[in-house]
Amino acid sequence: MRASGRLPTVAPPGWSRWLVPPAALSVHLAIGQVYAWSVFKPPLESALGLSGTASALPFQLAIVMLGLSAAFGGTLVERNGPRWAMAVSAVCFSSGFLVAALGAATRQYWLVVAGYGLIGGIGLGIGYISPVSTLVKWFPDRPGTATGIAIMGFGGGALIASPWSAWLLGVLGADPAGIARTFLVMGLAYAVFMTLGVLLVRVPPTGADAPGRGRAAAPRPLVTTAQVSARNALRTPQFWCLWVVLCTNVTAGIGILEKAAPMVSDFFARGPAPVTASAAAGFVGLLSLANMLGRIVWSTASDLTGRKHVYRLYLGAGALTYLLIALAGDASKPLFIACAAVLLSFYGGGFATVPAYLADLFGTYQVGAIHGRLLTAWSTAGVLGPLIVNAVADARRSAGHTGPELYTTSFFIMIGLLVVGFAANELVRPVHPRHHEPPPAGDRAAAPKGATP
Repeated sequence: MRASGRLPTVAPPGWSRWLVPPAALSVHLAIGQVYAWSVFKPPLESALGLSGTASALPFQLAIVMLGLSAAFGGTLVERNGPRWAMAVSAVCFSSGFLVAALGAATRQYWLVVAGYGLIGGIGLGIGYISPVSTLVKWFPDRPGTATGIAIMGFGGGALIASPWSAWLLGVLGADPAGIARTFLVMGLAYAVFMTLGVLLVRVPPTGADAPGRGRAAAPRPLVTTAQVSARNALRTPQFWCLWVVLCTNVTAGIGILEKAAPMVSDFFARGPAPVTASAAAGFVGLLSLANMLGRIVWSTASDLTGRKHVYRLYLGAGALTYLLIALAGDASKPLFIACAAVLLSFYGGGFATVPAYLADLFGTYQVGAIHGRLLTAWSTAGVLGPLIVNAVADARRSAGHTGPELYTTSFFIMIGLLVVGFAANELVRPVHPRHHEPPPAGDRAAAPKGATP
């Protein structure tokens, strides 16, 4: 099929659906670079005379734009398809690096912020949601596994980008010219890598050749056969319950992730063997690995147990894990590291499981657009989590406290938030039929409107 001169996007007969997750992964591995922004902070501060707060602006703006572009661009992604969305993401994300390179070369830091944060942030949001709806439609029998494979790339992108960025800065230089060359190389490389996904992605056929026929998973109470539009989804309590669930789970995870290195150093500063800077960096890498693995392991488990049960684990076991750290985290380094890794696996798993949870409740009709709107919870949590941990730590340090005492209060706040999220998850029920889209004319005689298995 060809339309308006575009390359074919509908899969031809015999197309393997297992080619679609790698296409999505190529985009998510690229945009996952945002988690490695901290590598650029020291050289930017030294080369351009910036404060730590100023050097964080590109990252902060990128995360804000991720949430906004995902929320407002979700309907466009559903309308124009995954190839269009991945192409827009590739252009914005890679050109953001090029504009940032120009800013570094000319010492105009506002161009770095506008390029990486504003333009690149739009690429982040569109790219993040671009494959979700397509993957769910390709894998109706295992949507958690499919979205987990792709979204795992976003969690693991920093494992590639962090050492690569450090190597480029070491080879090309950490002065303004070297930073500019690094941005340039990365922008061009990501453009090529993301283009592979653009060319590979296909939407599934409809009708008799639709994927998953004859191999659908066993029905569960919350899995609907009806469809709900993005506009109607916002009018349901289920959407807002899931918004609270995602926000609290992300807040709990990002609170540790954002301050991981100083936190582990502070926890064991008074012990006989303080944590070295290299060991703290290794701890950050371990958390990134837990974040990545949690996205595929827990989302795959959700296909077997159901989404609601898995979120009970994230939120309930997460609260207990935080309690263990608060009460005994400084007693043993392995205990602290294991608890933090578990929490970050729940953090990653929450991201990967939520698209399938949305499809269970609202159907696949506009699940990408609904997912985009739900990601505003991420933007909120991205501010809330670091604010809680940093504000409490600063206040406790000003009061003369040190070590684990800097974080105990914030840990109990996180426990409270996770309990709130657990309660919100328990309130999730099947969507009322009044919010469903009318079924196709041919299906009306076969099933009542809004029927659920």
